Amino acid sequence: MLSLVIAGVDGSSESLAAAEWAAREAARRDRPLRLVHAWNWHPRQSEGEPANAAQRHLARRALRQAEERIRSAVPGVRLSDEQVEGPATASLLKAAEQGELLVLGSRGLSGFTGVLIGSVAQGVVARASRPVVLVRTGEKAEDEHVLADDGSPSTRTGYLDVVLGIDLADACDEVIEFAFEEARLRQARLRVVYAWQPPSVLSLGPGDIGLVNDPQQAEEWQGFLHAVLAVWRDKYPETEVLESVVEGRASTALVRAASAASLLVVGRRLSERPTLPRIGPVTHAAVHHVGCPLAVVPHE
Repeated sequence: MLSLVIAGVDGSSESLAAAEWAAREAARRDRPLRLVHAWNWHPRQSEGEPANAAQRHLARRALRQAEERIRSAVPGVRLSDEQVEGPATASLLKAAEQGELLVLGSRGLSGFTGVLIGSVAQGVVARASRPVVLVRTGEKAEDEHVLADDGSPSTRTGYLDVVLGIDLADACDEVIEFAFEEARLRQARLRVVYAWQPPSVLSLGPGDIGLVNDPQQAEEWQGFLHAVLAVWRDKYPETEVLESVVEGRASTALVRAASAASLLVVGRRLSERPTLPRIGPVTHAAVHHVGCPLAVVPHE
């Protein structure tokens, strides 16, 4: 049985954009797509059944809107849908377990809206054991591609770079492989970005003062990055890889690199304390400031 691509829909413009992106991704992966609408039913003694019926009607309408958009944009995708009852975060997390990745809508600087409001979407990203892709409102198929020769948007040109934000102190195979695979699916270049910051004077020992502003530090990080990626270059010989080592904050470097990307990939360490999930400062900055789709890949 083929694994699924899952998209959460709630009828909002951002969830419709996410559903269409998920359909394109399902086609790239040759996987079925399942649309999921999660709603929280709190039955009351006097109006439980009418409220339940109304919520089911709204769920059906939201799913139908997404299906119609997908059938028009990606007609060949294998499509199914599902309504799930219960707290939205828990329902979406459970749905995600059935698939290869979960796709949700995002409004970027304005946070998350609709059923996937801030605490829900952030809770899903922070707790999911599968990759989660966040897609902004207004995302279109041509946004993933290089502009045509006349400067106009096009889906007939090649894909923009896939960008991977890597932490060389915690370089995880799951995150790297996800990024390489996404680049392969698109026949796109993979740009791997590592940002480093020199140690402050206060953090150095008496004999380490010469490390501040050491011009060789960037070259050393570049060599380390090249070594980490060597096995992946061998595994994906047809994927062109561009390595970028920059001095500065990782969040700033990734936001800049993602301004001309089809997808940004970052990692998230699975929490040893599930009651205190975190997405980390770099992922948080990407969620709120990156315009392209963002993939958050959990890892041990």
